[in-house]
Amino acid sequence: MQFDRRGFLKITGLTLLGLSAKPGWEVFSKIDQPEPSPMAESLAKIRWAMAVDLKKCWSAKEGCRDCIDACHRIHNVPNLGTLKEEIKWTWTEPYEKVFPEHELEYSEENHRDKPVLLLCNQCDDPPCVKYCPTRATWRREDGIVMMDFHRCIGCRYCMAGCPYGSRSFNWRDPRPFIKKINPEYPTRTRGVVEKCNFCVERLAQGLIPACVEACKEKALIFGDLKKPDSEVRKALQNRVIYQRHPELGTKPKVYYIL
Repeated sequence: MQFDRRGFLKITGLTLLGLSAKPGWEVFSKIDQPEPSPMAESLAKIRWAMAVDLKKCWSAKEGCRDCIDACHRIHNVPNLGTLKEEIKWTWTEPYEKVFPEHELEYSEENHRDKPVLLLCNQCDDPPCVKYCPTRATWRREDGIVMMDFHRCIGCRYCMAGCPYGSRSFNWRDPRPFIKKINPEYPTRTRGVVEKCNFCVERLAQGLIPACVEACKEKALIFGDLKKPDSEVRKALQNRVIYQRHPELGTKPKVYYIL
């Protein structure tokens, strides 16, 4: 069957009209959520979280990237050399951009230009999961928001839904831009979204996330929120705590201590 230009435009218009009537993930996908793993019950007893002690972080030497480099090295994050194509699992941005609502113009300590470490917030109610049409991203019972690189079709709905800018898109094959490939973690392909996963592969081995291990200042604290005696619970007690955009109701599980 052949279509002329008028016929093609007519069909395209009707298709778009139909898509506007339903959310994209309902139209494009009838794929069920991944089956719960046999470990789901035990995972539900855990809620992983991270706290970033900003003052300890700022006490490090200027330009310190130990945590970022460790994360990117073990997860085969490429360096494409351009801001537009940047792939980032962990990165920094100035305090005034991250927490504009907490910047006090006349405070004694001016934090405005200080770097703040950013990563996926592992939300309790992650919008990225709702917007993914193929269920390539989902939330585990322990709260970690996961990515299945094989299911990802590169629609970038999850990127549009994430209010934290925590997801990156591979505009081209990233593998030629990885200095030394870690064979223990999968590389990605062009057209795939990726992000921080709290080093889930290390947690399965009883290890802490690579960024936490690499931080010489001990500014990153990781642990189980459901354990009253965990390091992260202790770190959050009696301290001034910030979260990114808590008003959105996503309930992020990355905390900032000041």
